[in-house]
Amino acid sequence: MSRHPEPPALVAVVTGAGRGIGRAIALALADRGLDVALLGRTQDDLVSVAAEILERVPRRRALVLPCDVARDADVHHARERVLAELGAPNVVVNNAGVVVRARVEDTSEHAWDHVLDVNLKGAFLVTRAFLPAMRDRGFGRVVNISSISATLGTARMSAYCASKWGLVGFTKALAEELRGSGLQAVSILPGSVDTSMLHGSGFEPQMTPNDVASVVIYAALDAPAAVNGSAIEVFGP
Repeated sequence: MSRHPEPPALVAVVTGAGRGIGRAIALALADRGLDVALLGRTQDDLVSVAAEILERVPRRRALVLPCDVARDADVHHARERVLAELGAPNVVVNNAGVVVRARVEDTSEHAWDHVLDVNLKGAFLVTRAFLPAMRDRGFGRVVNISSISATLGTARMSAYCASKWGLVGFTKALAEELRGSGLQAVSILPGSVDTSMLHGSGFEPQMTPNDVASVVIYAALDAPAAVNGSAIEVFGP
């Protein structure tokens, strides 16, 4: 009796995958049966997440890719390896993010550029890198992790707020370009999540990284195409 070959696994790319929300998203995607490319700046963290994935879902593949998403050369290298070793992604999650807390007059140009480069330019570079292959495949989702800071202003976080407001605008513009292509773009706006980034903010955590990951799974895999362009707010119970 002949056996039909198994269909190829779906593929996800997650930036900032080494810890916090990115780690939770990568694990949740693997649990749903996706092979996952793990992008981040700290190789040891990525290796640890890859080991967790292989322990939880032995048949899945986890590709460790040290990458500074603010550097086009790094992103290009990551794209080439993902396409060669996993294939075109069905899901791209732009999660990598940094924060600098300082009053505007105390924020250096370097600090401002660093936050905007990682949080906003990084999402642009990664999306641009994988979009042609995703278009060729004809279906998929780009999910951008923005923030409650894309809905309000917070003292001493001007660069972070600017980057997250910009990320929602980028998502909405991308969504218009994707209409009719089989692809959609969505942004997720978490409130205070129990991660290292929240430390020093003065805000108490209202949810866990797993709470955010559950919403990302819905947006990436389960939501109808009508979510295209949406900014989904996740502010806790």
